[in-house]
Amino acid sequence: MSKPRIADSPTVRFIDLKSKPYFIVASVEVGNTTTKCILTATNMEDGKTRHVTKVIKMTRDVRDPLPGEVVFGRTLNGIELTRESVSELVRNTLVEAVKKANLDIKTDLNFVVRSTGVVAGFDVPEEVGEFIKALADGCLLAGVPPKNMTPPMTIENLPKKFQKFSKLKQVVFDGAVASVNPPLGSTGVEIVANEMEGELATAGIKEGAKWANVDFRNPCLSIDFGTTLDGRITSDDRPYAKTIGNFCGYAGAIPDAMIKGTHTVDVILGTVLDVFDEKKTDIMTLKLNGKIIREYAEKIHDHIIIEKVPKNRTRYGSVPVNPEAADELGVVLIGCDVGENGSDMSKLSELGGEIYKKHGLKILFAVIDEVMAKVVYRLVKVAQDVGLVFENTSIGITGRAGISGNKPKLALKYLEDLNINHNIEERVVFVDDGLARGAAVMARCMNSLGTTQNPLGGHSGGKCILGQRIKLQS
Repeated sequence: MSKPRIADSPTVRFIDLKSKPYFIVASVEVGNTTTKCILTATNMEDGKTRHVTKVIKMTRDVRDPLPGEVVFGRTLNGIELTRESVSELVRNTLVEAVKKANLDIKTDLNFVVRSTGVVAGFDVPEEVGEFIKALADGCLLAGVPPKNMTPPMTIENLPKKFQKFSKLKQVVFDGAVASVNPPLGSTGVEIVANEMEGELATAGIKEGAKWANVDFRNPCLSIDFGTTLDGRITSDDRPYAKTIGNFCGYAGAIPDAMIKGTHTVDVILGTVLDVFDEKKTDIMTLKLNGKIIREYAEKIHDHIIIEKVPKNRTRYGSVPVNPEAADELGVVLIGCDVGENGSDMSKLSELGGEIYKKHGLKILFAVIDEVMAKVVYRLVKVAQDVGLVFENTSIGITGRAGISGNKPKLALKYLEDLNINHNIEERVVFVDDGLARGAAVMARCMNSLGTTQNPLGGHSGGKCILGQRIKLQS
């Protein structure tokens, strides 16, 4: 069996942050389960991004709405959110992360990118814009200068130490991140509420793949297994690929539902993270219980629907979608649901409770690994069946419900069965913190801080596309 390639970037030393040309980016994300601030630093001499520090909080711990505040959204578990409460959560998380790294928000942070995975409580994709404003409020409250959240107008607006690395005099930021155009038509209508998350995850996997020696340039397929599912599929076009597919629906919410059935966590707010053991289930336990594990995984999958999103749906897996707009733009929406918009989640909880009662937590975790690996397989299979996967398509997985435990090993085994490529292990990569890595990539794109000798964008196996971009923009 092939060995999965897992990206593992090192942590940069504090002394290097001060002495070398590191572009420091803060990624601030408020998700359904966790709120994170991850600091990354890209050495502009080699184009590689390294980890600085990370602060993670549970989103459910956000303060309650105060009198007079307007609730504009809810997490998947029903936690109410207001613009004020979200901004305070963001401020506190960002300040704590920067302090932990012994850095200064005003002088050391070069850019801040904010995003949200909380889309289940919105009615239409456009409402995510209000959430993004709340995230911006939090960054401003923390002391982030406004210029560090928007693209610079000229190269002179960049710090002097980065000006020699920027290509702003040659190309400007035109909306393509790591050489992929977003799926927006002339009307500007969004086709899925968490499109930005998919964009960042794709860009982040492109960066993380560098550490695993996988060429994850276009065409590629990315899947982000946070609480909700996101990701995208890109075309073979050059210099910029088109977004030809988007993923949406449930991801980490599936194992969360199974764990809630054990009553070892809160039945409403509990998640796998509350009881997760980083130690993988041992090989002997897996062998002795292999049949039981596979049988339960099949029972779980009887309730999981993975398909091209029907045109009549306005919400899929609780995520607001616009399949008609997607069709007009030539984008295929691929969704993962449990029943209809989670109607069968209670059945997953019942099965999770049964597994725990009869076989214990280790076997339950093994079933979860099997279930989620099969979800990866089914998502890619649908994409393959509708003609979105090519022989040179690279596949990237990120997110807690896709890369933990034995999931990478099992997912790679299932993907081999699709016969996409003879050397599938060279085309599949598993990346931690894909969204945060993507924030660093987006920040670099906005500032035209590319590295021609180690490009992130362009075509698999190809050279840097700077020349093609200059020709395109002229």
